[in-house]
Amino acid sequence: MAPRRAAACLLPLLLAAAASAGLGGYFGTKSRYEEVNPHLVEDPLSLGPVAAGARLPAACAPLQLRALLRHGTRYPTAGQIRRLHLARRLAARFPALFAARRRLALASSSKHRCLQSGAAFRRGLGPSLSLGGDEAEIEVNDALMRFFDRCDKFIALVEENETAMHQVNAFKEGPEMRKVLEKVASALCLPVEELNADLVQVAFLTCSYELAIKNVTSPWCSLFSEEDAKILEYLNDLKQYWKRGYGYDINSRSSCILFQDIFQQLDKAVEESKSSKPISSPLIVQVGHAETLQPLLALMGFFKDDEPLRANNYIRQAHRKFRTGRIVPYAANLVFVLYHCDQVKTSKEEYQVQMLLNEKLMPFHHSNETISTYADFKDYYKDILQNCHFKEVCELPKVNITAIDEL
Repeated sequence: MAPRRAAACLLPLLLAAAASAGLGGYFGTKSRYEEVNPHLVEDPLSLGPVAAGARLPAACAPLQLRALLRHGTRYPTAGQIRRLHLARRLAARFPALFAARRRLALASSSKHRCLQSGAAFRRGLGPSLSLGGDEAEIEVNDALMRFFDRCDKFIALVEENETAMHQVNAFKEGPEMRKVLEKVASALCLPVEELNADLVQVAFLTCSYELAIKNVTSPWCSLFSEEDAKILEYLNDLKQYWKRGYGYDINSRSSCILFQDIFQQLDKAVEESKSSKPISSPLIVQVGHAETLQPLLALMGFFKDDEPLRANNYIRQAHRKFRTGRIVPYAANLVFVLYHCDQVKTSKEEYQVQMLLNEKLMPFHHSNETISTYADFKDYYKDILQNCHFKEVCELPKVNITAIDEL
């Protein structure tokens, strides 16, 4: 390309960054946490609006909090760390659990970005919350935080099986992506044959990283309109759907070892409470990945659309539930809170539970309410809990599986 022609093509990119405003909601798993909680932009310690029906009866006190966190951005600045101290907001929501001398069990995957986020969470509590006085050590627990690395069936039949991603590959070659390729090629003064979906994704992700890490709009962002961003978001969601979500049963079933552990700790807290013993683990915080949270949420049946995400139904999925940028952005968090309640009508109501995703209460499937008795919650998932045998679930079949449907 002649230098003068190249300059004529690239100069608008440097001048048109403002035109790409509004793309932040379409970066999928590379989305900023502020996209799902915009009130944090103005006030990082704000708890946001209180949802209707969110308040518990006055006679309920929290016994245990279990928080599963996705790491923050991979290269966080000091400003980002200050803005995203989730620990301070959780402490404000549940002050009794975060009181001085309460024990914090802090675990992480072995990846540096998770260990870094775990350390930031601990620092975020500040000097006033000593939690026993000593710095909480971070336990490395890849068995729970990276269960997918230990599931041979998932690795062989999904992770390393290119045919498992046939819907993703088909969308890359489809008419929606073709329009995006033609537009980007025109903006860069390149023949469209010199571009492919993967290269365009790199440019889009570069735009997302600049926004997520530096809070600036990259010149690369100006290549894309909002409609382009929706198409590229769908491409990312397709990959997550088929690799970490509902696409294949093994994606979610491999997370049952983590799900089982959550209930084992809740059971232990209930038994300790019934025996009038101190709760040995009132605070359990574990830092993992989008790949930790997404399969677990699928196992629990959340964000499941009536129609699977496919290469040929982009238009019909415009209002889909499965939007990873809304589910597992950077610093995503899934919190289980167990309560002991006095002045109840039945013994079943004595122990109740809530779930929060990204600091918003989640309605339970069995009741569509944001609070449930622990007994009902556990009963709803009894089949998963009773049939979770990780070794058997993840064992490779003794005969070769050739049909994708067998997954």
